[in-house]
Amino acid sequence: MPLGERIKTLRTEHGWSQGELAQKVGTDARQISRYENSRITPSVDVLGRIAEALDVSLDHLVFEDIPRRPLHTAADDALGDRLAGIAELDTPEREILGGVIDALLTKTRLRAITSDG
Repeated sequence: MPLGERIKTLRTEHGWSQGELAQKVGTDARQISRYENSRITPSVDVLGRIAEALDVSLDHLVFEDIPRRPLHTAADDALGDRLAGIAELDTPEREILGGVIDALLTKTRLRAITSDG
């Protein structure tokens, strides 16, 4: 899906008109229309403001294959904070953590299979 279509989809999910999004971004409805119809591409600064207004990660907004994530997480989202911190780990530590996660998922799935029967 092109950038303009993603902007339009996200805007309509919020129930906003082009004018409402424009007001939040600091532009006008005609400009939002141009972005949505792919007549022009927003600058990086404007893309950041659009992502902020729509609470969606900038990478999801710009790249088609990036899963949708909120731009901001709740202050009490301890798991989200931990997941964000994984990038700070060295490669061997990330591999160990991946193994632990895989083992826990396998255990949970096996428990679900055995309890269904």
